[in-house]
Amino acid sequence: MRARRLLGLVAAASLLLVFSGCAAPTAAPAPAATGPVVSFYGDSYTRGTGASANDKRWSTIISAERGWQEINRSENGLGFVNRRASMGPGLDDIPAQVIADDPDLVFVTMGLNDNFSYDRAADRIRETIDSDLERLREGVPDARIVVVEPFWYTADRPASVDVIAGWVEDAAARIGADHIAGASHWLDGHYADSTDSWMAADGLHPNDTGYAYMAERMDAALRALDPPL
Repeated sequence: MRARRLLGLVAAASLLLVFSGCAAPTAAPAPAATGPVVSFYGDSYTRGTGASANDKRWSTIISAERGWQEINRSENGLGFVNRRASMGPGLDDIPAQVIADDPDLVFVTMGLNDNFSYDRAADRIRETIDSDLERLREGVPDARIVVVEPFWYTADRPASVDVIAGWVEDAAARIGADHIAGASHWLDGHYADSTDSWMAADGLHPNDTGYAYMAERMDAALRALDPPL
């Protein structure tokens, strides 16, 4: 592990197919950045699907502000359980890719898509949340891990959203990770059927305005951590 690590850080089932198939900006580390290496493990809301360009997604906004070297490993439709088996060689085990990145900081922003299989796979979802976070802690023991409450995208809020969010929070506590609560409500009042919608044309993902607001909320949440990021 690099010695700069902590010094630099005193920083639906049918809907699932839609989430999986939407085009998204490609991911690459920012070439001008020289700060900590940050690996993002998430779904389409962290990949930036619906944004007009990479630099409009929330992960890239906060990385650019901090001089982080962003590696965005997020994939459309991905969940702790959802789409894992169909991702293909290499992409079916993104935690392994994150570990191979040898990051200083890891973001985990997973769980939205697992709501679509909750009724048939609740036990497996909970087990995989635990195993993914434990693998990350063991694989990058010196990295700081930030686990974010799963995002959500409609005013209709199934009970599983809060159940999965609770499992994520509990697993984060067990591995000593930072946890950011409330993210499933960040787009409240601005969903596709809202008068003031911040969603892209597909009705499923944020547009540039939505991602900019998510970046503002994430920035405030990171600054509130102890120590802040």
